[in-house]
Amino acid sequence: MKQAFNGLSLALGVALIAAHGAALAAYPDKPIRLIVPAAAGGTTDIASRLVGKRMGELLGQPVVVENRAGGGGIIGAQALRQSAADGYTLMMGNIGPNAINYSLYRQLPYRAEDFAPVTLVVSVPNVLVVNANVPARTVAELVALARAQPGKYSFASSGTGQSVHLSGELFRKRTGTDLIHVPYKGAAPAVADLVAGQVTMMVDNLPSSLPHIRSGKLRALAVTSASRVPELPDVPTMKEAGVNDFQVTAWFGLVAPAGTPPEVIDRLQKTVAGILVEPEIKSRLAELGGIPGGDTPAQFGTFIKSERERWARVVRDTGIPPQ
Repeated sequence: MKQAFNGLSLALGVALIAAHGAALAAYPDKPIRLIVPAAAGGTTDIASRLVGKRMGELLGQPVVVENRAGGGGIIGAQALRQSAADGYTLMMGNIGPNAINYSLYRQLPYRAEDFAPVTLVVSVPNVLVVNANVPARTVAELVALARAQPGKYSFASSGTGQSVHLSGELFRKRTGTDLIHVPYKGAAPAVADLVAGQVTMMVDNLPSSLPHIRSGKLRALAVTSASRVPELPDVPTMKEAGVNDFQVTAWFGLVAPAGTPPEVIDRLQKTVAGILVEPEIKSRLAELGGIPGGDTPAQFGTFIKSERERWARVVRDTGIPPQ
């Protein structure tokens, strides 16, 4: 009897392994949902749609972008945590929900361990922009305006906890200015109000502000990268503009629910890494001021951990109280 039971157990085990292997071989056999923890039109959304479309073509199944804006990325991250770990729900993670929020909020409905890194997709500098009617053509002139009338001027952000928010707080700290923070549910509505003159300035991700800089609706005063960017060669870095210790790079990368099969993670990573070296994609990202990623899951995981630690220091340095 025992021998028969052992034989049955072995047969069942072999069958389960075979079924698991067949399922992985067939992946994906239905559409993949790609959660964007921000509103349409921002850099997270732009990167998701650009890469997601090509992923769908290569994987043979559509990648459906789903915008879940709000809460500085918390709503989108929570939706991912609650999803099945089967490779059919991913998120375009970014510096907000995957790094800054851990230091900015006392309680989050998710933990870092709830997510499995896939790969870094793109990193971009931020750019300090003002409404075209603001009478400041340099960072020094903007600082002088703000110091002359404390509390009059405001800075927009794509949401509390995003790099755009922390960049604004860092600017306020480094320049000793009293600026009012106005958070939005994504970069697109924030930039729209900036163009309309409802807010004064924004330290935005370059891709979402670049079209308005080129059209003359916004004026770029400085970039947050270590060196000038090819897209705005006449715009100085923050250091060149007189603001020291101000280097910020925003990043965007794919994450999956923890427990997603390693084989699925591997296929997704290799697919995206291949996409990021395609000339058309590289050219499109370069037009946006972006630097393509494509690193391994392990490398991306190490990078995310280092970013959590780095932004924890920034949160402490700027004196933002945990929410």
